[in-house]
Amino acid sequence: MTADDIDPKGTAAELRAALSEGADPVRAEQQRAYLHSDLRHLGVGVPDMRRSVTRTRRALGARPAPYVLALARELWSAPEPAGPPVYEYRWAAVELLVQYARTLDATHLPDVEAVLRECRTWALVDPLAVHCAGVIALRDPAAGTVLDRWATDTDVWLRRAALLALLPGIRTGRPDPGRLTRYADALVDEREFFICKALGWVLRETSVRDPEFVVAWVERHGTRVAPLTRKEALRRLPPGPSGPPDRPERPVAP
Repeated sequence: MTADDIDPKGTAAELRAALSEGADPVRAEQQRAYLHSDLRHLGVGVPDMRRSVTRTRRALGARPAPYVLALARELWSAPEPAGPPVYEYRWAAVELLVQYARTLDATHLPDVEAVLRECRTWALVDPLAVHCAGVIALRDPAAGTVLDRWATDTDVWLRRAALLALLPGIRTGRPDPGRLTRYADALVDEREFFICKALGWVLRETSVRDPEFVVAWVERHGTRVAPLTRKEALRRLPPGPSGPPDRPERPVAP
């Protein structure tokens, strides 16, 4: 049997079985409570999840985008005889898209968007936005028009994804200051926690290489900037007129 003969349905079933073997009911309840999730949780840990998906990817080898997307859909929409979908199966779909991100281009972002609209949690949105959509955007300029649409969408998770998709460019020294300015200006009045946090996160990462950009943006918008956004944006900058307070603060996750 060649790689081209491998059925995504069978591969998805094998991966689901492998994940189910790592179920931990205690951790499952902790995860569900932490994420305020209404999905069914198996309690698979991060290392085990990544190992399982990586093992599947290595067994499959290089695969064309249609196969990757079909496999991700099988995992994401895995039927359950009763009850809600399984979080880990959806998490595996996201991890698969992340690991195969370089196989995808801007024409595949509608498929990514369809998943983003159903994520409903930062734990699935963030890796998909940063390590899949962001990787695509860095390689394919045509992705920009899709991100622009996401940035003004009524879905809070798509707006967050548009912001976070800028991170790979920022981190590799290939930022898009024009797009960041447009998004930040458009979202400055938002008070939704997940948008304020994401905007502050992106600005904080920008401040590593371009602190002047961040300080100028914060000062230009003044009190319109949400306190959370301001705090996160200036966290890595020295104290100053727009800088963080003099007291040290423990780092927090984005």
